[in-house]
Amino acid sequence: MSQHAKEPLPLDAQLCFSLYSTSIAINRLYKPMLDSLGVTYPQLLVLSTLWEGDGQTISAIADRLALEPSTITPLMKRLEAAGFVSRQRNPADERQVQVFLTAKGKGLRSEASCLTDALLENSKLTVPQIIALNEQVKQLREALGGAAA
Repeated sequence: MSQHAKEPLPLDAQLCFSLYSTSIAINRLYKPMLDSLGVTYPQLLVLSTLWEGDGQTISAIADRLALEPSTITPLMKRLEAAGFVSRQRNPADERQVQVFLTAKGKGLRSEASCLTDALLENSKLTVPQIIALNEQVKQLREALGGAAA
């Protein structure tokens, strides 16, 4: 057995750092557009979840985004104050709060397409390359999520 400890990989050879720094770079690219839309990236994720299916509960949104409901609630309050969503108690179960898009929230969907356009233009990747990369990252996330459980 070797006496030498294994050296850590340089940062640029670490997948975790590459994903982390790429996420930061994408958020920097998106920031001016998000500012003009009047939302933050986490708020956009909540809206995107509602664009997939309106009237979801806070818990369902939190599950979809892999976050705690206590993290979603402040985002929801700000989105409601900005007029993008409305919250209502579920008449069938008063403990549940359902979230619905307003006309303003629904209208933001088409405006948010500028984010995808900017990512494609700035990444210099083709649509098939972006799709393939996204599939690989999702496979990694699912594999690691299963390992953590």
